[in-house]
Amino acid sequence: MATHCIRKIALQTKTGYASWYLFTESARHFNTFLVQTVMKAMIPQSRCIIPYWKPGPWSQPVKTFITVGEGEPETTQHREEKDSRARRTLGSLGRKIHHRIIHVIDENGENLGNLHRADVIRIMDERGVKVVPLRENADPPVYKLMTGKQIHEEQMKLREKQKNKPKTGPIQIKEQTFSADIAKHDLQTKIKQIQQWVEKKHHVRITVRKGAAVDKADKMEMLLDQIVQSMPDKATYAFRPKVIKEGKAAMCVLRHLSEKELREYKQKVKAEADSV
Repeated sequence: MATHCIRKIALQTKTGYASWYLFTESARHFNTFLVQTVMKAMIPQSRCIIPYWKPGPWSQPVKTFITVGEGEPETTQHREEKDSRARRTLGSLGRKIHHRIIHVIDENGENLGNLHRADVIRIMDERGVKVVPLRENADPPVYKLMTGKQIHEEQMKLREKQKNKPKTGPIQIKEQTFSADIAKHDLQTKIKQIQQWVEKKHHVRITVRKGAAVDKADKMEMLLDQIVQSMPDKATYAFRPKVIKEGKAAMCVLRHLSEKELREYKQKVKAEADSV
């Protein structure tokens, strides 16, 4: 009898638990399906709409600011405004003169004064010349009438000028260090290397260390002067000799002669030759 009662209670408990389990699982699947359906309908329309029942890590764009330290000016990059009609090279405008009144110089260098562009075109047709801008930013702009041969010659001059224009860039500093007791042959080798660097427009820092035989600073400076005097048409001092390291060495910096200095040197040499 007791065994029958225990079996009946266990059967009822098992059946109740199974029913409860099936009910909760069905409710959970139904809720998941409902949420997914609502989100599929709402999210494609606008990603800014977030269901209140499912908050997520949605991020919004935030405007950033850059602070400027005290004493530092705030810099703003502006594009340089350039005239669209500005010309980098010498060339003919054809018949497209953008200004109504211009100042004209003819092909012979004669000043024709201010003319209307229609009159300029008429003169071009009569003389068979072309108009070239000289100063477009002037008021009124200055133009010149030129033949095809004159334009070609001016273009060749500009190209030659650009070719001979020195290239600007960072200056390289080469270094040469040796002892004041250096042998004569080794010194000539050092001077040749320094000369090659100077010819390439490099600056050369020369440091002479005190040797056993040379124990005075003035003798080290004399050695540096000797190096400069060996190439008078190429190098000069960018930084004159100076004693460093408490008298244990002397240092100087050499550079290439400028065009003006080279011209003055040649004139000096020519004057000395004429005076002999």
